Amino acid sequence: MPGESVELLGLEARAREEDHKSIRLWLRLLSATNLVKNEVQSRLRRTFGTTLARFDLLAQLERYPEGLAMGPLSKRMMVTAGNVTRLVDQLEREGLVVRLPDPRDRRAVRVRLTPEGRRRFARMAAVHEGWIVELFGRLTREERDQLYGLLAALKRSVGQALAREGGRTG
Repeated sequence: MPGESVELLGLEARAREEDHKSIRLWLRLLSATNLVKNEVQSRLRRTFGTTLARFDLLAQLERYPEGLAMGPLSKRMMVTAGNVTRLVDQLEREGLVVRLPDPRDRRAVRVRLTPEGRRRFARMAAVHEGWIVELFGRLTREERDQLYGLLAALKRSVGQALAREGGRTG
């Protein structure tokens, strides 16, 4: 941490040397995540006039050409159904998504990308990938591989802790 600016540290600036290493690690992880997220949000806004939430919704739909029902879409995005409805309303007005009856459940609708939505997302996704490569570009291949492995281990650890607690998340 010495020599790093408070701006780059973000939440990590709260950590003190005497804090438990897990707390310092948590704050470092949040700080790094926020740095990347904020930069990507800013670039999406400047370059495409869109938000990260809208990009994420389009990305979810791109993976499911047959579309997704609102509930599963909300779960995949980890946001409320109300947020998904608002985003779908906006994207539908712009002609990027369409609501269709769900053939398996007459009460439900599926949201699917339109051809224009698919084209626009493909352009954004290609540029977005370049940004991520750029932002992670100062890490060596070995560092990226190591970080990927360590984050997988962290996910396993958290998953095991939650399983011991009966799946409780909060």
